[in-house]
Amino acid sequence: MKIGIIGLPQVGKTTLFNLLTEAGAATGFGSKDKANVGVANVPDERIDYLSSVFQPRKTTYAQIEFIDIAGFGAGSNGRDTREFLSALQNVDAVVQVVRAFDSDVVPHALGEVDVMRDVDLLQSELVLTDLALLETRLERLNNGRVKVKENKLELALLEKCRAHLEAEEPLTQVEFTQDEAAALRQYTFYTAIPMVLSVNLDEEQLAAGTQGRQAELAAWAAARGMPVIPICGKLEEEIITLAPEERAPFLADLGLEETGIARLARTVYRHLGLISYFTVGQDEVRAWTIAAGTNARQAAGKIHSDIERGFIRAEVVGYEDFKEAGSMNRAKEKGLCRLEGKEYIVRDGDIISFRFNV
Repeated sequence: MKIGIIGLPQVGKTTLFNLLTEAGAATGFGSKDKANVGVANVPDERIDYLSSVFQPRKTTYAQIEFIDIAGFGAGSNGRDTREFLSALQNVDAVVQVVRAFDSDVVPHALGEVDVMRDVDLLQSELVLTDLALLETRLERLNNGRVKVKENKLELALLEKCRAHLEAEEPLTQVEFTQDEAAALRQYTFYTAIPMVLSVNLDEEQLAAGTQGRQAELAAWAAARGMPVIPICGKLEEEIITLAPEERAPFLADLGLEETGIARLARTVYRHLGLISYFTVGQDEVRAWTIAAGTNARQAAGKIHSDIERGFIRAEVVGYEDFKEAGSMNRAKEKGLCRLEGKEYIVRDGDIISFRFNV
């Protein structure tokens, strides 16, 4: 999974990137002329437990690739805008960092801190970019000499998108038929990318659980189907430099139970409708990320196309059932393991062994 991190300059994008990836990238204005890219393991206590049981030679967590994109909006030139939009292509989701903290050391790029101005500004830029792309395509279709059936369908779809974009409604909030959604994938519409808001607070704001215009921002995000995650970027970045076993007390002091990557991953998985299933053994314990509603045969293809092609059946035990039994043999003795066919809908936490023949 790829997630782009966006926002205005000086809001804490690279700080969040470091918090998530532990990459230690340089922060501050002008600190990068191209996107930072890093990968983070998705924390999962189920993987930790399964590894403790099977003692595998290798443990593989689900992973997220983060792309920390240079600040966009205030003072951006044409080249910056092109690079910003190019970096957003092919991402699965976007995290927009919004700054709520004041600082004399790091002034806001637009002067006064205003979370509503910032989210509106960037959202408007994305809407205008989509409208420009849409108008260019509509002009080509309307000027075409041959009006084939496919063009008529595409015209209707684009007109539908234009109506929503002109009302400043992101395309993530538009209901499309299955055929429309498939046709839409040929375009790079930026407001069609699922977005999460990350509000960067100072320590006092985090402790108080509030910041200026919080209710207004929450309503704005809810109207657009965007989850909101509060972070205290600078302080949390310092905490992740500690050894894992030393982090808990410091996180607790901030009123947090888990690290930033755990909070963000859980939110993104829920927002995108993703789940994890597991394969286990002495060689490897591994998490596999799939869309909710995926059947067993399709889930097998996540591992290898040969397994999907030669699928026979899946041996499945739920994570909680396995944990209660304590071992695979005990789970089988208690009748907790079951054989499922190709149309079985995989559940979050399923432990699966695929049987196949090619």
